[in-house]
Amino acid sequence: MILITGANGQIGIDLADALVERLGQNQVLVTDLRMPETLRSGRKYDVLDVTYMESLEKIVSSNDIHTIYHLAGILSATGERHPELAWNVNVNGVRNVLEVARRFNCRIFWPSSIAVFGPSTPKTNTPQETVTEPGTMYGATKVTGELLCKFHQDHHHVDIRSVRFPGIISYSSPPGGGTTDWAVDMFFQAVKNGSYTCFVTEETRMPMMYMPDAVKSILDIMDSNYDSLTVRTSYNLSAFSFSAGELAAAIRRHIPLFECSYEPDFRQAIADSWPSSIDDSRARNDWKWQPNYDLEAMVSDMLTHVRAKNANS
Repeated sequence: MILITGANGQIGIDLADALVERLGQNQVLVTDLRMPETLRSGRKYDVLDVTYMESLEKIVSSNDIHTIYHLAGILSATGERHPELAWNVNVNGVRNVLEVARRFNCRIFWPSSIAVFGPSTPKTNTPQETVTEPGTMYGATKVTGELLCKFHQDHHHVDIRSVRFPGIISYSSPPGGGTTDWAVDMFFQAVKNGSYTCFVTEETRMPMMYMPDAVKSILDIMDSNYDSLTVRTSYNLSAFSFSAGELAAAIRRHIPLFECSYEPDFRQAIADSWPSSIDDSRARNDWKWQPNYDLEAMVSDMLTHVRAKNANS
């Protein structure tokens, strides 16, 4: 059976749907700190706090878990406000998952982030192997997680796959406390109110990805032959880069009266420390990564789904 931690989060909701579609309801156990507000009929749920080793060990052993998609974590903006919580969940949580995987011979997918990069990293076309000196607690937890993953692969031969996600855009769940939340919120506010006040500047450019491609990347790397993977920390990954102003203009092509203003807050400094574009050639070479959506296709599809959600709310 497959275990998903943090399954109520942005990636977890869509990944659970994809895995259930592939494998069936009885082969996927979705967990989080609390039960979701809406339960899917026939789906297997449980409550799990990954910072408690005993709870994690019990779930893995009693459900014959062979693969763990470890998505539980504190996101960037929330992590900067609550650094001790971010360290406990993001570092101690992944350490517990790695140790349980070692004991029970589980495969792991764990998401890292472009937050591992910092002000000293090349900002444009950031290479796979470069300086990782983040200026945030969230970034520090992700660098630590990458090194823990490499250690468990090198010393304990645990099968671990990981990607450094850029900002992820999704209509399935509301923004969850990340620095790239502006890109998601802009769609919802454009449809609902016709205007949006963005918390980064108009010129702020960041690498992004549409959720269907994020899920695709997870499935693709987990389907790959382990011997073809040459990166033991985490793969750079990207689909496209755009600025806040470019996204507003793309939305305006569908909603001509949409207005966007810019009032940067504390998240601007975090965004400024991250890359504006990513070199993901190793992922494209090693496991044939290829996104399906460009900016225009993503904007069109997002607006279709956000309009449908708004009409039903």
